[in-house]
Amino acid sequence: MVITRRTFLAALVALCAFAAQAQDRYITVASTTSTEQSGLFGYILPIFQGKTGIQVRVVALGTGQALDLARRGDADVVFVHAKAAEEKFLAEGHGVKRYPVMYNDFVLIGPKGDPAKVAGGRDIVEALKKIQAAQAPFVSRGDRSGTHMAELDLWKAAGIDLEKAKGPWYRDTGQGMGPALNTATSMNAYVLADRGTWLAFRNRGDLGIVVEGDRRLFNQYGVMLVNPDRHPSVKSDLGRQFVDWVVSPDGQKAIADYRINGEQLFFPNAGQAGA
Repeated sequence: MVITRRTFLAALVALCAFAAQAQDRYITVASTTSTEQSGLFGYILPIFQGKTGIQVRVVALGTGQALDLARRGDADVVFVHAKAAEEKFLAEGHGVKRYPVMYNDFVLIGPKGDPAKVAGGRDIVEALKKIQAAQAPFVSRGDRSGTHMAELDLWKAAGIDLEKAKGPWYRDTGQGMGPALNTATSMNAYVLADRGTWLAFRNRGDLGIVVEGDRRLFNQYGVMLVNPDRHPSVKSDLGRQFVDWVVSPDGQKAIADYRINGEQLFFPNAGQAGA
């Protein structure tokens, strides 16, 4: 078989076009630091890519920043955990539809010395009152993340006006969950964390879980396709495949299967009404 120059060039053009198309099969997911730092995405995304050929590029930010990124049209999907903020995003027309995906819970982390005497309790509001009264060191993410929003709601439920109560005891970091935990370790301070990131965290020092089990510590995650009518750059077909997969039986099983030292980090609940 004789390969002419014309045939060779045509094959080369077709190969380049195929390579360009393959490179284009990726989406950007704006998500929280907890899904990234807990190791969940490192586990489930290769499964998704293996089934679809779609690469997922994660931008891990606080929930507020992730939603802002999507508001600018710089993401195809958002995967976050602050339902009120997610519903506002939808109401503004930036998202197509919100789907519940999974849940876990927040836990209050604190030093073994427990200067506020809260260890073993199940009432997070009472614990925060004791921490403020004792002026015990407390680290906040301070980054408009879902965890930060939850923390602010809990201080409000405790009847504490942070703007007036803040002092040297309260440290705003403006960083993700991992750096906030590192700061708490170095300060021997209390900090609110999502359980998934805490279980994956290694630099614990003298810190441990001091309060857990309060229903107010429930932590729900949702996923949304960014609205292509509002943001034409959105890869809606590829993004929808990811959303559909993560709430499908296969995606939900992948989430449930992710464990650290045998402990399940996230609990799928895509079919739960009102979640």
